[in-house]
Amino acid sequence: MDEVRIIEVKQSVLADNDKDADALRKKMKDDKTFLINLMAGPGAGKTTTLVRVINMMKQKYKIGVLEADIDSDVDAVTIAGATGVDAVQLHTGGMCHLDAEMTRQGVNELEKEYGHHDIVILENVGNLVCPAEFDTGAAMNMMILSVPEGDDKPLKYPLMFQVCNLAVINKTDVMPYFDFDMEKCREGIARRNPNAAVIPISAKTGDGIDELVEYLNCKVEEWRK
Repeated sequence: MDEVRIIEVKQSVLADNDKDADALRKKMKDDKTFLINLMAGPGAGKTTTLVRVINMMKQKYKIGVLEADIDSDVDAVTIAGATGVDAVQLHTGGMCHLDAEMTRQGVNELEKEYGHHDIVILENVGNLVCPAEFDTGAAMNMMILSVPEGDDKPLKYPLMFQVCNLAVINKTDVMPYFDFDMEKCREGIARRNPNAAVIPISAKTGDGIDELVEYLNCKVEEWRK
């Protein structure tokens, strides 16, 4: 039997995406737009956290949001209604992530519809696997882990924590009802990514949101300089 030729499709796809991501990152830098890629599992509190953060930052920056989902416009409607900022819904056609080209299309539509933004936040599709594999061209990768998901997730989903600059631990208000060890979680994150910042919050009560906003403000200003 003849030897079968094997083609590493994934490697080729990721290599092309990395080139697209670098090009988009340069464009966003030239345009002075800070792009944040926000990732989390379903129900971790991405949208609720965004509402809190945006309402505290929108007086200083013009903010736009790209909401990525397989279907529906629920999150985009929620963000626009609760914050008043510009929001565009992206449908992925069944794909469980956004790549750099899809992000570029969303950024272009947001700019075409609403003009220039100081900050664009991409709320990626909700899961802890696929979004981590694709560079979107963002200046910052941010993820949210909720207390009910468990403190072992940094060990079970290593890539997500390896690629993130910031890990937000949400729903700290329900810690008394779950077997969640904050120090164990911090240690797991540090094991995967010693440079990642970790900020515990409760998007429901507002605890920790001031620290989160201060961190984001500092990163945006550092990047703008």
